[in-house]
Amino acid sequence: MYRTRTCGELRLANVGETVTLSGWVQRTRKMGGMTFADLRDRYGITQLVFNEQTDAALCERANRMGREWVIQIVGEVSERQSKNQNLPTGDIEIIVRQLVVLNEAQTPPFTIEEQSDGGDDLRMKYRYLDLRRPCVRKNLELRHKFAFEVRRYLDQQGFMEIETPVLVNSTPEGARDFVVPSRMNPGQFYALPQSPQTLKQLLMVAGMDRYFQIVKCFRDEDLRADRQPEFTQIDCEMSFVEQEDILQMFEGMSRHLFKTILNIDIPKLPRMTWADAMKYYGSDKPDTRFDMKFVELMDVLKGTGEFGVFNEAEYIGGICCEGQAVYTRKQIDQLTDFVRRPQIGAKGLVYARVGEDGAVKSSVDKFYSPEVLENLKNAMQARPGDLILIISGPDTLKARKQLCELRLEMGSRMGLRPRDKFSCLWVIDFPMYEWSDEEQRLMAMHHPFTSPSWTPTPPAFVPMPTTWSSTAWRWAAAASVSTTPDCSRRYSKSSASPPNRPSRSSAS
Repeated sequence: MYRTRTCGELRLANVGETVTLSGWVQRTRKMGGMTFADLRDRYGITQLVFNEQTDAALCERANRMGREWVIQIVGEVSERQSKNQNLPTGDIEIIVRQLVVLNEAQTPPFTIEEQSDGGDDLRMKYRYLDLRRPCVRKNLELRHKFAFEVRRYLDQQGFMEIETPVLVNSTPEGARDFVVPSRMNPGQFYALPQSPQTLKQLLMVAGMDRYFQIVKCFRDEDLRADRQPEFTQIDCEMSFVEQEDILQMFEGMSRHLFKTILNIDIPKLPRMTWADAMKYYGSDKPDTRFDMKFVELMDVLKGTGEFGVFNEAEYIGGICCEGQAVYTRKQIDQLTDFVRRPQIGAKGLVYARVGEDGAVKSSVDKFYSPEVLENLKNAMQARPGDLILIISGPDTLKARKQLCELRLEMGSRMGLRPRDKFSCLWVIDFPMYEWSDEEQRLMAMHHPFTSPSWTPTPPAFVPMPTTWSSTAWRWAAAASVSTTPDCSRRYSKSSASPPNRPSRSSAS
């Protein structure tokens, strides 16, 4: 018996060694009296060689092989004459002596390669083929390493991984539940957990002071770019902790993950309040890989000209795109169409170019004097060659979110959002409640399981929007544009100690 190897292991094989390989045929090609085939498995690609002069029948069988045929070969490791530096096994090839076709295959509907010619719908229909592509496999490998290192880190910090039930009672959370009918109890239903909220707090009451779980959560809500009905989250809970304990613990986990998985040393995470994140970036998970902060222009543009849209707006904000005054009218129109998309919802876009002579030319310059446009340039700190983009609206929060989408789009167009660059930070002091005119009561802005960050004692509660407000002990760590730990501090009814001393509190 010859040793069975994977394609990845062959880089360590000795020339002249006889090996057995199994895998999928990536492609075949005939050159003179030789047939070459690329054999692919989970670990890589290896070149096979069939020689017509040595074994014509074997070579003829190889010529009939199609893409994605499953084969097993026995052959001898040989040094390649023309080496391929793009492959780990590019220095060797296998001279095939035996060939066994384990399974023939029809021609796949798209190429099983990094850059496939199949669209999303086609690839999802044949997902088992899509999973063979190297880029998808690498994502699965990354996810595996990520989960493994999370478990290793949290175990070292004294956390216990405890499995919680999937069929539970419905609990009041931020989305609709998925329900499962009970056969044993007609007319009654289980709910799939939106998160193990109640269960993990029961564990805290039971004395399991450090719990974690990599858990499936289910939320029956509308699809968005970063939301889907079923997702996996790292769910943690700690007792007897303060804010700094939480931040230090999960900042340490973030550093550990970046170092062990990507070999990247990230610096100490800066902290930004939710109010500043929304003011300067329009998002509670801002992409800080590039600057381009929002500049509020109410004092500059509202009431200083005859442009009615600005004069009636509650918010006017802009971004300065360095060196982008070369944008043509067609490109500006494309950006206008972008912000008008239903999922963004802006009514339009105003732009201003700063020429090489410092003069400002704007799409609304007929409504404003040169002095106002000069004030606009100064407020934006724009220099010759820069492009100013402005969005306004009757709702500050919505207008900021629209400007956020425009900022991200410009960042992508300008090459400021590379996948291999990371910028991490903590977003702290999330708002807790807002007044609802429709409901005539305070409504939780995120979720109701947070403790108000009153210091040192709570103010008198007056349920009116102009006289009562609070921030919550809630934090989110943003890495580039992807939220990682999402943490909040809660006080249970059975342990209502004052917030200014250690209490039976928990954070997840």
